[in-house]
Amino acid sequence: MKHVVWDWNGTLLNDNHAVLAAVNEVCAGFGRVELSWGEWQAAYARPMRLSYEQILQRTLDEEEWAQVDKLYHDRYDALLPTCELADGAHNVLRACTAGGRTQSLLSMWFHSRLTPTVEHYGLTQYFTRVDGLPGEVGGGSKADSLIRHLQAQQLDPSDVVLIGDVVDDADAAQAAGARCVLVTTGAMTLEALQTTGAPVTTSITQALQLLDA
Repeated sequence: MKHVVWDWNGTLLNDNHAVLAAVNEVCAGFGRVELSWGEWQAAYARPMRLSYEQILQRTLDEEEWAQVDKLYHDRYDALLPTCELADGAHNVLRACTAGGRTQSLLSMWFHSRLTPTVEHYGLTQYFTRVDGLPGEVGGGSKADSLIRHLQAQQLDPSDVVLIGDVVDDADAAQAAGARCVLVTTGAMTLEALQTTGAPVTTSITQALQLLDA
């Protein structure tokens, strides 16, 4: 593999506590009791709207979905300064570059928030391209975004591996013709990740080691 596409939330950024607090902000806004992390992992799906319809036990119209999105991101943004990078993130990214691979970052988080955050953590230098989600309401699949991300860099998908933390990452890689390695540090359980057939590791350090094996 000549190029690594990294996911952000739950992969390079350890933000699980902020995610759960934001999800529970949504629950409070809709009169639902709080969830545990395990309950959120069990409900997690793409598109994200399905996750919320499951936990809120109702179909969400466009206005309600916009309300969910705002409740979530207002709380998440407030907690973002308390988040830390995944263990060894700088070392892993340096090692990946030293090994002769190029790297980029693709997130389903809003581009306008992603780029300054990546810069804040001192990671921009490692990436040939950083892409987040355009617009102001999120929650879709990553497949189309990954295809555009690779095309913009004129990358052959067969030379690319996507490292992420959810089933949607594996689905996106398959749709784009790339490989995928998953880590258990984010929003989905080991069992759920294993259903994809993609290799599953417990850290980004192990994920990189797997590429070099």
